[in-house]
Amino acid sequence: MPEQPSTAPAGRRLTWPWFLVVVVAYLAILQGLGALIGVDRSGHGNSQFPTTESVVRNGVLPIGLSVLFGAAVVTWLGWWGSVLNYRVPVRRWVRFVPISMLVAAVLGVNYRNLADQSPALVLSLVAMTLFVGIGEELMFRGIGVQVFKRAGLSEGKVALWSSAVFGLVHVSNAFGEGAQALLQAVVVSTSGYFFYLCLRVGSTLLLPMLVHGLWDFSLVSNAVGPDPEASPGVVLPILLQVALIVLVLVKRRTIEPAAPGPEAATATT
Repeated sequence: MPEQPSTAPAGRRLTWPWFLVVVVAYLAILQGLGALIGVDRSGHGNSQFPTTESVVRNGVLPIGLSVLFGAAVVTWLGWWGSVLNYRVPVRRWVRFVPISMLVAAVLGVNYRNLADQSPALVLSLVAMTLFVGIGEELMFRGIGVQVFKRAGLSEGKVALWSSAVFGLVHVSNAFGEGAQALLQAVVVSTSGYFFYLCLRVGSTLLLPMLVHGLWDFSLVSNAVGPDPEASPGVVLPILLQVALIVLVLVKRRTIEPAAPGPEAATATT
């Protein structure tokens, strides 16, 4: 008889406890290097990144190194094919998630504030948020989703646990931002679920990377420069976040495509 092709996923095996170890190492790079080379941004009011130097040293360099770390882990595991391409069907209405997030992000950018900044600061902000989109999606919607998927979990649980770990990672911001980081972690968990849906819609990690990077660029554009002023558009991503939470809660049972009936199953055998 002809030999049946193997259905085992390609690459090395990574269990979820070891994935958590990888996440801790990822955090150590972000927080450790950030603390080592970062610059003091106190004395600048509400500005999160008052100068080009603060963007580069507090953001671009540590986040860029975390991207390299994530890429090295995926290379060692031999998972590039399955990480970059995640082909799991999803209902058509879910396309609203990435489309609405992209529109809200574009409209929510504080163009007036960015126009007052130097080209170097704006370009460094673009680089930083691009690295955020690539690095976090590679770690959580890339490696994380694959870890839980290969453990045999259902798509719902894959989405749940990868999003929960994504949110918990942001609790580490409490060292610099205090108790509000706990609320941020809850909000980020829901964002992680929406990025997971972007992965399902696009069947490629590139879509959530794009959405994530632009989403963060929109938000941070209101807190960059020596004296930033938030634009009215900043409420758009916030309102959409709430709307998407309600939408997903209402339609959560219709995210997955309907299972084929007995007739369809017979026809495909």
